[in-house]
Amino acid sequence: MAFTASDVKTLRERTGCGMMDCKKALTDANGDMDKAIEILREKGLATAAKKAGRIASEGIVKVYMNDAKTVSVLLEVNSETDFVAKNSEFQDFVDAVAKVVADTNPADVDALKATKIGDATVEETLTNLIAKIGENMNIRRFARFEGNVCSYSHGGGRIGVIVKAEAAMDDAAYEAARDVAMQVAAINPLYLSKEVVPAADVENEKRIIMAQIKEDPKNANKPENIIEKMVDGKINKFFEQNCLLQQEFVKDSDQKVEKYLASKGVKLIDFVRFEKGEGLEKKEENFADEIAKMVQ
Repeated sequence: MAFTASDVKTLRERTGCGMMDCKKALTDANGDMDKAIEILREKGLATAAKKAGRIASEGIVKVYMNDAKTVSVLLEVNSETDFVAKNSEFQDFVDAVAKVVADTNPADVDALKATKIGDATVEETLTNLIAKIGENMNIRRFARFEGNVCSYSHGGGRIGVIVKAEAAMDDAAYEAARDVAMQVAAINPLYLSKEVVPAADVENEKRIIMAQIKEDPKNANKPENIIEKMVDGKINKFFEQNCLLQQEFVKDSDQKVEKYLASKGVKLIDFVRFEKGEGLEKKEENFADEIAKMVQ
């Protein structure tokens, strides 16, 4: 599979590695981006890269919760520019759609678009809004949680988080859950706990760690049992970095998140985090060129 200079640039942005290292990794990986990241990690040149890219797109991540605090929704609606994202009509539309998700529990985005807002469907309302504002918009994704939930919004709709607890929460427990929702927003864990990490992900991480260890000349003569202990130690570190309940609590680094929540009587069973534009390509334009074209 061939690759382009743009692919090399993307790999460099995702890993922080040098241009030539990225080019060689893509060559060795036959153009496969994820495989190239693994090759760079095996050589100790790159840290763990999340699968989703971080190229921004405009729009908003809306956090909505019903008055009873029993249903919470995350909704991402994208627009072409941040000007539209700040438009009151756009924001009113997003608010209305989030409430529709909470009230009707649609199966997916297509089902949501077919649901009514007043006399028109969500899709018809969106089409009319696009025609009125003159900019393309898209309902990208949503998540809906029922039960004992707590939500958090950061950066004016840039990041949204919902956490779900096993049992009802009093005020102190709710505040603790919100603290952890803020941690999810800041640190972006990949998993709830080490127990739910897929076995295939653990084995793949072990393989990468083993390759990194063997790349280091200092480990060349170490016995296999010592290397295995090194791998186990690094896997535990992987859990601590990527699993929410095993992470250090940001407000008290002397205890893990799981221990902090337990002290407040909270047992988290799920979470979801949306970041605006996560994984989406953003159209690159030269603003000066655009103005020049307009006045020609």
